[in-house]
Amino acid sequence: MNTASAPTTDETHETETSLSARETVRALYAYVRPHRWAVVLGLLCALVGAAGGLLQPLATKVLVDRLASGETIAGILIALTVLVVLGTAVEAFGAYVLERTAESVVLAARRTLVGRLLRLRIAEWERIPPGDLMSRVTSDTTLLRAVSTQAVVSAASGAVALVAAIVMMGFLDVVLLGVTLGVVVLVGGAVALVMPRIARATERAQEAVGEISVALERSLGAFRTVKASGAEERETARVEAAARRAWRHGVKSAKWEAVAGSADELAVQLAFLAVLAVGGARVASGEIPVSTLIAFLLYLFYLIEPVSTLIDAVTSYQEGAAALSRIALVERLATESADRRTGTLPRQGAAVAGPSSVRFEDVSFHYGPGLPYVHRQVSFEVPGTGMTAFVGPSGAGKSTVFALIERFHEATGGRVLVDGKDVRDWSLSELRSAIGYVEQDAPVLAGTLRENLVFAAPGVTDDDIRDVLARTKLDTLVERLPHGLDTPVGHRGSKLSGGERQRVAIARALLRRPRLLLLDEATSQLDAVNELALRDVVAEVARETTVLVVAHRLSTVTGADRIVVMDAGRVRAVGTHEELVASDRLYARLAATQLLAPAR
Repeated sequence: MNTASAPTTDETHETETSLSARETVRALYAYVRPHRWAVVLGLLCALVGAAGGLLQPLATKVLVDRLASGETIAGILIALTVLVVLGTAVEAFGAYVLERTAESVVLAARRTLVGRLLRLRIAEWERIPPGDLMSRVTSDTTLLRAVSTQAVVSAASGAVALVAAIVMMGFLDVVLLGVTLGVVVLVGGAVALVMPRIARATERAQEAVGEISVALERSLGAFRTVKASGAEERETARVEAAARRAWRHGVKSAKWEAVAGSADELAVQLAFLAVLAVGGARVASGEIPVSTLIAFLLYLFYLIEPVSTLIDAVTSYQEGAAALSRIALVERLATESADRRTGTLPRQGAAVAGPSSVRFEDVSFHYGPGLPYVHRQVSFEVPGTGMTAFVGPSGAGKSTVFALIERFHEATGGRVLVDGKDVRDWSLSELRSAIGYVEQDAPVLAGTLRENLVFAAPGVTDDDIRDVLARTKLDTLVERLPHGLDTPVGHRGSKLSGGERQRVAIARALLRRPRLLLLDEATSQLDAVNELALRDVVAEVARETTVLVVAHRLSTVTGADRIVVMDAGRVRAVGTHEELVASDRLYARLAATQLLAPAR
């Protein structure tokens, strides 16, 4: 695709902003809602475990009182043992339910994100580095595991256990409760000041993880170029710089988490000393029995768990809020919709199927506000069948013609019509099902050769594949491969030559039996023999379908039924090779060089 005027910056998302507290809760609930009954079950199990813990200090008080009075304690010991075992079993079951639910939440989030990413508009995909988008699917969704279930349940169960413990402590002695709450509130206020710092540090750390993915994707995507340029150390330094930023922010987050995590023990220890002093005086004065002080102190140490749980829940929430902000950006990105339609585009083989016609009516296009126009009032018409070639200098807007036909981008002005209807009036699935498209760089996907060939037409037969292999001169390649069609082709087709990748891309498009075939520099890496063979194939296909070619080789252009000469985003001339040589100076000059400038 011609992206000479497209934005190419690697900036990440100036428009990205953190979610407000209300938006974060709403986004979190959207993920938890399908699993709300499992979360409720986990919460009930946690509360049962907490109830068992709450009863133990009271049972201890009764045990001490019976010891003082000389009564038997066997029944209480048995009850305490059963209580501990039962509470532990219920808590373990609840923990399993929550972990399983958390994994389900992460799975659902990843499925949603992947489905959305693959339906992004091309303009959005060009704006955001793919590595950063991938990190949101992998790294950011992982943080949902804790916040979606454990944080919710921990916050609820911790709050209930804390309130229940406070009530029980108040039942034992109000004065000692007041001393305890005074210390806890003081420490809790200090912890509240730390939480926003954890959120900021976590968000920065996640952004840096995204930068690592971007840097790696950049280097691995041009692996041979990196090695040939001797740039391993420079690219390693680039990735390490992002890794160090992630480390720095991660350490900062860990520092504040450590402060928050130790606050509960500090609060309880300070409260213990205060209660011991005040409670000892009250026992000495006879205001409360020693069993009450012992039970109160046991409740005090019991507070460590619910307070710690609450702090962990808030910390997890802060981390999850940072991840949710990054995930929410993906959900805000514009995606393609295949629902809009005012008709149906017949597929190949239907009763009215046949070659598609294409017409551009005063089409203007630019990649965004403030950017220069790539097309300026472009108009031309291509009737059904035959081959039409687009030629012109680099940056003339030739490949953008294909992008507008495929609706990878929407025309800024004018209309693009296929079969007499604006492409915006067709559903995307119907429009693209009628088009075979060979990109300029002829991408090949990781997998086997067969998987690549049938990628656009999974229902083709082996006979169809054999026929296309012969037409594109790939049959000899298949014979050489150790496992034939089932041989892996490597990452991005790394085990194939450039010409072989182009032929695979052409074969993939032909297997689709398109009504409109778009070839963007489809033979640029072929040798003369293979180019001549494929030119014959294209000429044969052009008798039954409409073929549009962006070409830079004169041999391709001279065989075209019509040639559209483009320059600086405008249609300069339309005609046959002989007509244009005689009437258009630019075309005559390009033809005289025997080499037309390739698109960029």
